[in-house]
Amino acid sequence: MAGHEQSEVSAAVERMRKYIDAHLQEAVTASDVAKAAGYSQFHAARIFREETGLSPFEYIRRERLTASAHALRGGGQKVLDVALDFVFASHEGFTRAFANGFGITPKKYAGCPPPEGWLVPRRYLDRSKSRQEETNMDQTAVIFTQIVERPARKLILKRSKAAGDYFAYCGEVGCGESNASAPWDILTTIKEALYEPVGLWLPDNMRPAGTGVYAHGVEVPADYSGKIPEGFDVIDLAPCKLLVFQGEPYDDCDFQRAVELCMERIGKFNPEVYGYRYAPDEAPRMQLAPMGWRGYIELLPVRSMNKQG
Repeated sequence: MAGHEQSEVSAAVERMRKYIDAHLQEAVTASDVAKAAGYSQFHAARIFREETGLSPFEYIRRERLTASAHALRGGGQKVLDVALDFVFASHEGFTRAFANGFGITPKKYAGCPPPEGWLVPRRYLDRSKSRQEETNMDQTAVIFTQIVERPARKLILKRSKAAGDYFAYCGEVGCGESNASAPWDILTTIKEALYEPVGLWLPDNMRPAGTGVYAHGVEVPADYSGKIPEGFDVIDLAPCKLLVFQGEPYDDCDFQRAVELCMERIGKFNPEVYGYRYAPDEAPRMQLAPMGWRGYIELLPVRSMNKQG
């Protein structure tokens, strides 16, 4: 495509996006979006998907859900009122769409105190110091963040000899029946687990000489006295805060690209804008099993920049 033609396509898509963003609280039809672009409905939809990776309808739904989350976090509005404001036909339909998109009901989300709470939409965090971050973050898929507290606990893990990532790890320890690693299958049988098994990048202070950075493990209570699987190690973890990153849902066949995109954006995130610093010595960096319906999720240890945090 010639440069001039590509420029016009990008301009048309930008006109569609601006039209949608200006009419999120109104009924928007395919015809309305096409008129904003100056193209036929078919051509407008095609170039929109080529530029954004989403159909106009998918984009509208995503933006309405994200804007509704911002409205709910503002406080004082009923879930039904927000649902109707953003053109959802019913309380039930809005709740279902919100929960599918963010993994939490709108009622529960509205009750979480900001900024530490469930799934704060990345683009609606306080951006007063946003110039400290790379500005191109908002040009990609939405990333949601939350701060969670972890109590003192133990980590049962199967170390590697030299692996630095998931694929190298599976190549070293072998694949299991669950399409993950062989150790993963064992970790899922530990009934006392506090959370689901995770992939781990271990900090130097938790990694003996001659072992790899990457491992698979699961967190259990601090007083856990059950059996430790043969060949597995145990680490005591102190209480800490974890910054959770959650990407948007994706098609499972595109999981590798979705994971790469999310990891790229995580690498550019500056927690100091929001009063935290990364604290890699306090806990491993963790990744949950990628599942398209919930998006890719990573957890990184942080500490408050305030002395009392």
